[in-house]
Amino acid sequence: MSISGFSQGNFYDFVVKDIDGNDFAFSQLAGKKVMIVNTASKCGFTPQYEALEKLYKEFGDHDFVILGFPANNFLSQEPGTDEEIKAFCSLNYGVTFPMMSKISVKGNDIHALYKWLTEKDLNEVEDSKVSWNFQKYLIGKTGKLEKVLSPKTKPYDKEITDWIKN
Repeated sequence: MSISGFSQGNFYDFVVKDIDGNDFAFSQLAGKKVMIVNTASKCGFTPQYEALEKLYKEFGDHDFVILGFPANNFLSQEPGTDEEIKAFCSLNYGVTFPMMSKISVKGNDIHALYKWLTEKDLNEVEDSKVSWNFQKYLIGKTGKLEKVLSPKTKPYDKEITDWIKN
């Protein structure tokens, strides 16, 4: 997928599909802090869904949103369809934060958003690689990439909660 047509460094130009197949324009996120997380249903980090949901409920009224992007890039740990993923997240973790349609977060078929997140030439901040499921990208209120956090970083890590509050 090409990212031609997107302004360099402009997070708000992206329009993705949500888990129900509807367009989700990032322009509606202007002025909010955004955590982007690549998720998987059959991963050792899958229980992070519970803490992510708790974080979303606690800080959602602080101009903060979490976007979950299911991806099957690591040991086939997200084999399900969008419908199966949505049911899994709802039934097992009560997820209410926005979940997007399953994408690829690395490789030849990397989604344009993840290309932007991982390439300094595009995000104007830093190069990174998605190392595993539940890696976290923190986008500030102006749409700039501010932090890249390891999948091992728990949703309630002080670094995240301080970032949301400040």
